[in-house]
Amino acid sequence: MGFGVIIIGDEILSGRRADKHLPKIIELLAARGLSLEWAEYIGDDPARITATLARTFASGDFVFSTGGIGATPDDHTRRCAAEALGVPLELHPEAAELIRARIVEMANGAAFDLQAPENVHRLNMGTFPKGAAIIPNSYNRIPGFSIGNHHFVPGFPVMAWPMIEWVLDTAYGHLHHAQPFIERSVLVFGLPESRITPLMVAIEQDFPGVRAFSLPSVGDPSRGEIYARSHIDLGVKGDPETANAAFDVLREGVRALGGEMVETQSGAAE
Repeated sequence: MGFGVIIIGDEILSGRRADKHLPKIIELLAARGLSLEWAEYIGDDPARITATLARTFASGDFVFSTGGIGATPDDHTRRCAAEALGVPLELHPEAAELIRARIVEMANGAAFDLQAPENVHRLNMGTFPKGAAIIPNSYNRIPGFSIGNHHFVPGFPVMAWPMIEWVLDTAYGHLHHAQPFIERSVLVFGLPESRITPLMVAIEQDFPGVRAFSLPSVGDPSRGEIYARSHIDLGVKGDPETANAAFDVLREGVRALGGEMVETQSGAAE
């Protein structure tokens, strides 16, 4: 099982809004010694959302879903989650109380009617798949919800990110830094990827659990003089002891191939 994220909204796919969730979720996970295994973007298409959720519920992965849990016609996520699980939607009693408390706050001392159509409609935001638990929202009380290993939060970063942190610390605290992990790399100059591919294959075969990676670049002067030349960001990641041993072999292999290296962590050139 791994962590995944589903980012929902036509506004993301159309470019009307730029997604900020993906880099932030990666950051929140990394701070806890965790990593993101996959991410998907979906528009406001109920059939596609339902099919995606049916697949991810079946996977057993830990999944964060952002967007689509409001109460406007383009908010489909709550209903789609229920359909994917084959359970009905129902008003969560604690969510209902939180929403009513928010209505009182918004009235700010003025007269209000909890039975007014707009206030009754607001309760839809507390209608979750049967069996769901709430995710507290420190920004405006309107909760998200968790069911199974899936956690549904609003699309607004100011609400979503604290809610995701709450889930990570409440539900997955036992996983924090449970598996030691490092990533080490060098910038390689003067070698094509085709020359270093056999070295990467050999490292993954000789060091089980270690993953080798290469990220070629034509050069990016905006990142500084070192990065201005075309290069390959070549490295390994995995358990610290095994990955460190694999990294030593990687460096020796690049040296044997005649490549020039700059280690990105230390800046030492070879």
